[in-house]
Order: sequence, then structure tokens, then C-alpha cells
Amino acid sequence: MHKNPAPEDLRVFTVVVRKSSFGGAATELGTSPAYVSKRIRLLEQDLGVKLLHRTTRRVAVTEEGERVFHWAQRILDDMEQLLQEVAVTRREPRGLLRVSSSFGFGRRVVAPALSRLVERHPGLQVRLEVFDRLVDVAGEGFDLDVRVGDEIAPHLIARRLADNRRVLCAAPAYLARHGPPRAPADLASHDCLVIKERDHPFGVWRLRSGAVETVVKVRGPLSANNGEMAVQWAVDGRGIVLRSLWDVGAHLRAGRLVQVLPDWQQEANVWAVYPTRLERSAKVRVCVEFLQEVFRQGDAGLGLPPAGDVPS
Repeated sequence: MHKNPAPEDLRVFTVVVRKSSFGGAATELGTSPAYVSKRIRLLEQDLGVKLLHRTTRRVAVTEEGERVFHWAQRILDDMEQLLQEVAVTRREPRGLLRVSSSFGFGRRVVAPALSRLVERHPGLQVRLEVFDRLVDVAGEGFDLDVRVGDEIAPHLIARRLADNRRVLCAAPAYLARHGPPRAPADLASHDCLVIKERDHPFGVWRLRSGAVETVVKVRGPLSANNGEMAVQWAVDGRGIVLRSLWDVGAHLRAGRLVQVLPDWQQEANVWAVYPTRLERSAKVRVCVEFLQEVFRQGDAGLGLPPAGDVPS
């Protein structure tokens, strides 16, 4: 006769699956690999199935383990929401909130905002991780992804935080040497500073002017997976960069950079993205509302117009 699994065992199991490692799970949970191994063993005994294949190098999930993983996520989310629903202090969220973002935007905007969030809501614990790639929010165990860019999978909930676009710009010194491009096709013969962005192919710039869209393949002597470095190269006169207004606005206002092909741009709004299973999560709701407030009041210091509160 099977026993009902303990919530703690389900929680440990979901972390092991996400990390594909007992050691990685132990690090995230702040415990020992021996404790993790014990909880998994007890869970397998309670359910009467083998959940994981363990080797010396990695952990693989069995077919039964995959089913248990998806159910465990739902059960743990439902339990958390139950506690939040019946709590007298439902407006005061508690617990761990896992947030992801990109390198530059995460450091300059999201991190300061989350610092203020936990000051307002001391019951929250926030873990922020930044990446140079698009994050699978649900699959990688995050509650919320704060991203720049409009390509969002339809199975996710997205709330726009601010209107933003990527623009083409270069230093006056570069334009004095090479001359400005007159049309998007001219970019192919210029030194372009290519950034490996999270949401579009490397070296492919998709630009729009009104209803017209064009795609240009660009190249140059310098490229990076960090936008801040590319912007600095542009300021140094090394080439043309396609970058968000939140990142280059101050340089444009100071004259260190000049916008080129101003009629052409790339939509890249700021979004809060989270899984549908967390639609009623108080932690996520409070965080999203706080970020909307930050942008609405201009506290992010980016000079971007706020967006409405309407889901995408």
C-alpha cells in the first residue's frame, strides 16, 4: 500500500530534476547531498516507482519520474496558493520568488527594483539570476522572467511593463570616417557591433519602418554576448550598434552617440513573463504590480514610457 508523499520530498525531487544533480539540488536547498538522496529514496518507496536513473556523472529522470515531476509542481503550487488564499495577510506575500532576466537589464534595472521590493515586503525572499539566453521560465523553475523583447510563447502570461525599441546608433567619429548609412541595406558594408541577444539570431537585424519590415545580415570586427560592452565599443567609434533606448538613451542625449536611420527600429518592449500555473500566485502578482509601479512613476531611470496593465 502506497503512502502519501511528503511535500518536502516532492519539493526536493523537483529541484533534483531541474538541476539534474543531487549536489546541485543540495546547494540550492542549502542542505547536504546525503539529505537529498534520503528524501528521494523515501519518495520512491512511498510511490512504489523508480524516479531517477543515477550515474556517477548525472541524474536522468525515468518515464514515471517525468509524470511525478509535473504532478509535484502542480501540487506544490496548489499548496502554496492555498496557504496564500487562507492567510489573513494575503496581501503580504511570503516565501522564495525566483526571478530571471538578461545581463545588462537585470543588473541595471531589475536588481535595484527587487531590492526595493523586499524592503517593502520583508516576508519575501528573492533569488535573481541573469542569463545571455532566453529562459524556459517554467521548465527551469523560475516564477518570473523580466525580459526585453516581444517574442513570447503563447502558453505564458505576459504583462507589459514599459514601451521600448532598439535603435541604430554610432559615434560621431565613426560616422565622420565612414559616412552614415542611407538605407538598411547599407549596413551590410559597415562595421556593425553584433550582440548575441536572448531573443533573436546572431548577426541578423530585423528592422521596421511603419508597416515595412526588412532583415539585414550584418558583421563587423567586434561582437559580444554583452550589450554594455558593445555600447562602449560604439562610443569608442568602432561601429554601428542596434541597442535598446533604455541602454543608449543617455549617450544619445549627451551626443556621445548619434542615431542613424532614425525611421528604422526594432520593437523590444519590457515584459514580465510567468507560467499560467502561477496566475493566482500572490508573490508573482505583488512583484509584477511593483515593477509596473516602478516604470509608471519613472523610478527605473530609463526615460521609457510606461505601458498599460493589459495582459498580452
